[in-house]
Amino acid sequence: MHAPTDSHWGAVKRILRYLRDTTTYGLHITCSSFALHGFTDADWAGNTDDRKSTDGYLIFFGQTPISWKSSKQRIVARSSTEAENKSLADGIVEVIWLQYLLQDLQILSTSAPTLWCDNLGATYLLQILSFMLALNTLRLTIILYETELRGKERDLYSFYPLPRSTCRCFY
Repeated sequence: MHAPTDSHWGAVKRILRYLRDTTTYGLHITCSSFALHGFTDADWAGNTDDRKSTDGYLIFFGQTPISWKSSKQRIVARSSTEAENKSLADGIVEVIWLQYLLQDLQILSTSAPTLWCDNLGATYLLQILSFMLALNTLRLTIILYETELRGKERDLYSFYPLPRSTCRCFY
């Protein structure tokens, strides 16, 4: 910084005191199981000023928390299901990213990841969307086979379906 003030110096000293006092803290990784599981939650319209929701997730690898996030949603959710669905979607994206990271590190997961959500409506909505994605993938597969059998050329966009059991979500 080009012009530090006393408040900046106070913040630096506070950070250094924190680092000095927390040298024994840390995440202790235990080798209980190589499975990803997590929890998602949202506080619907929890901010009284603008009625925006706060959502978050916590992802475990075995018994060790490895990823977490809590943030204010950018839009006002119309229902608790919408707020929870946004939180669930963020958790699913993080679990998929962690799966790819573990694959790159050549760590094989013992089971499919499990994501817990406390909103029944969001869980049902996700199951419906998963079913619709499966139907769409099936429809594209049928078109591809039909094209091969008839020898017709069609302009088809390439698609990358998700792995069969990318994530199980429970209420």
